[in-house]
Amino acid sequence: MANIDSAADLVVYSREGCHLCEQMIHALGKYQERVSFNFKVIDIDSCPELIKQFNDKVPVLMSLFDRREICRYHLNTSLLDDYLAKFR
Repeated sequence: MANIDSAADLVVYSREGCHLCEQMIHALGKYQERVSFNFKVIDIDSCPELIKQFNDKVPVLMSLFDRREICRYHLNTSLLDDYLAKFR
């Protein structure tokens, strides 16, 4: 079974000037006040491969542990809770 520390490392693929990205990042920050997880933000415009993969899909919240997409466009706390619960 995975360690919660590594399983709780998430990434938001986003881009600058994206209001949905800003909303998801803000919502994740607020959600961290209640649930323990880490996340980082990666600007897809910094890498041609990421642009190809995520161009019109941002923001995308993914697990770094298993590269699983948790949600996109808006934070879905139910899906995030379901994902994190597998490692508790």
